[in-house]
This record gives sequence, structure tokens and C-alpha cells, in this order.
Amino acid sequence: MAAFDPWDPAFVADPYPAYAELRARGRVLYHEPTDQWLVPHHADVSALLRDRRLGRTYLHRFTHEDFGRTPPPPEHEPFHTLNDHGMLDLEPPDHTRIRRLVAKAFTPRTVERLVPYVRALAGELVSGLVAAGGGDLLTDVAEPLPVAVIAELLGIPESDRAPLRPWSAAICGMYELNPPPEAARRAVSASVEFSGYLRELIAARRKAPGDDLVSALIAAHDEDDDRLTEQEMISTCVLLLNAGHEATVNATVNGWWALFRNPGQLAALRADHTLVPSAVEELLRYDTPLQLFERWVLDDIEIDGTVVPRGAELALLFGSANHDPAVFTDPGRLDLARRDNPHVSFSAGLHYCIGAPLARIELAASMRALLERAPALRPAAEPTRKPNFVIRGLAGLPVTL
Repeated sequence: MAAFDPWDPAFVADPYPAYAELRARGRVLYHEPTDQWLVPHHADVSALLRDRRLGRTYLHRFTHEDFGRTPPPPEHEPFHTLNDHGMLDLEPPDHTRIRRLVAKAFTPRTVERLVPYVRALAGELVSGLVAAGGGDLLTDVAEPLPVAVIAELLGIPESDRAPLRPWSAAICGMYELNPPPEAARRAVSASVEFSGYLRELIAARRKAPGDDLVSALIAAHDEDDDRLTEQEMISTCVLLLNAGHEATVNATVNGWWALFRNPGQLAALRADHTLVPSAVEELLRYDTPLQLFERWVLDDIEIDGTVVPRGAELALLFGSANHDPAVFTDPGRLDLARRDNPHVSFSAGLHYCIGAPLARIELAASMRALLERAPALRPAAEPTRKPNFVIRGLAGLPVTL
């Protein structure tokens, strides 16, 4: 299956022509190098995200051996302890309980209270970029904004925030396809350090609660007096940080690079800032920051006459689904005024991104600040791209005014 090569820099730079080839070939295709079944069509991706015959984990029903899988190496245990206690990699009933408790703390009102802070910080960061006459949109605006917002939400002091992004990048390296041993080593080390930091922060908040999400997570309980364990709180905080800024960072730089390559659409946006909400949705669709989401097959399923057996792994291709012409008119065209836009960039079903409202606020805030304070923003050089495929973005985006 030469069309799908997630380790080829040319494919990573522009996977969308290959996705069109995959969609033409069928609805489910086995990919031997990753031992996955690729699902490229929007209707299938959307349906399978909601299909309870699939799971983000299988350990709620099977052992590794029962499922025909090899347990992870013992030296990876710190990463898996951290990862496997987060909502993203759990299934009911544990997922239901934890998400319910997190939702009690991470409320719409909590997010809404952050709006003035997000807008003020976005304006401050863009003003700094303007004062310098340009810079790197990634490191000067796209990256510090969501990191600071999530840290503010969690109540992490400014003096403690420097390691957050490196820890997150190291942990997220394990979500790539067939990660190398060095990536695993970095992820394990970051998992130990980040967990240790959060354990101390939680202990401090137990003694002196504050007006922050960590304190709210400690206090959260339901009618049965269920509470989050310490490990569940640690894993939730790490998940909110990683998911809460990795996608936003990449969506910001991917989006602006798409705008620069579509000057007519950028001109329309500059002329009419009311397009910002639909522009955010279209840019999330057009160049998807999370290209692939995996599901384990817990019970045999049939897709278009092909039986995918229990124990197999599906790779739901978000980037391909978001460019499916069966759903999106002229999907290869950037259309900031697109009205019918059921993209799957935030997933769907019970694992729909709990932080989607905050991500939309951040993306809109940085876009408005750049439109208002840097109206002549333009690329200063061709950007370099990270080698990653699953969490796909630029290594930097040099800009000038």
C-alpha cells in the first residue's frame, strides 16, 4: 500500500492525495507495516467512533494474552500507568465515572471565565510579535498561548511552567506509529517527572485549595460519593495539558500556513472578521492536526463485506474523512465561509474532546489578535515540518509584517 507511508516526509507534508487513493480503493484496507486496518471514509469513521464493539482499550474485557497482544515492556510502565488512567484510553464503566467527575470540575462556566484571560494573553503575545517586527508564529504565539491557558486553568504557577511543553512533546511521541526506542525512553522519563510534579501540586492543593481545576478535581464527587483517585487526577491533568495544547498549537500554525497559501481566502478573512468562527472550523477540517485515531476491535465487525476480527486495530483516518467528497463539496478547496462542516477533528461519541470549547476559544482569540494587530502578516520563509504524522504540524512558521 505505497500510497500510505507515514514515515515518508513527502507523504507527511501532504497526505491528502494519498487519502483520495485510499478512499477509491475501499472502505477498509489492511496496512501490514503498522498491522492496522485503515478506514478512510467519513461515514465509516464517524460511525465507528460511536461503535461500542470498538474500544480505546481492551483491558476492561481481556488480558493482553487473551486478546492476542504482547504486553508492553516493563520499563515502559510509568508511561502506561499515566496514559492508561486517563479518560482518552478508558472505556465504560471507568470512562463514564471519570468523565462525569471531570465534567463537574471542568464546566462550561469554568471555560467561559477564562475568555478574558485568553483574549488578553493572545493580544499580548501578538503585540510582542509586532514589536519585534516578526518572528516564529509557533514559538511566539501558537505555543505559549494554550500552554499558559491550561496551566492557568490547572493552577500551575508561572515559575513552574517551563517544563510543561517538553514533557508533553515527549509523552505525545508515543502516540506516533511504531515509535522508536528513544521516543519511548523520553516518554517514560517525562511521565515520571510530570507525575512527580503533579503529585506534589495535588498534595499542596489538598492542604490549601485554590480557585483552580486541580482543587476542583480534588473536591469533585457524585451522589455515590465517588471521587477521583490520585492517579486519575494526575492522568487527567496530563491529558488536559497534552490534548489541550498539542492540537491547538498545530491547528494554529497549520491554519495560518494554509491561509498564506490561499491569499484570496486570507484577504476575505481580513476584510470580514465575522468569518472567524467558520474559519476556525474550516481550518481544522482543511489541515487536520490529529490525522489518525486508533480503536481496538473488541468483537468481530464487518465493513463492506470485510470481516475485521477481534484483536485487530483500526486506524480511523481523520484527515481523510475531513476530505471526503461524499460529505464535503470540493474538499481540497479552502472555503472559510463553508457552512456544512461536520469535520471529525474533535472525534465523536463518548470520546468527543472535552476541551473542544476551550480550543475553539483559543484559536479564535489568536486569529482575531493577528488579524487586528498584524494585518500585513506574511511568511518570511518556507516552514519546516515535523516528521510526526499522527499529531501533524510545523516545526516553525517564520513570519514578518
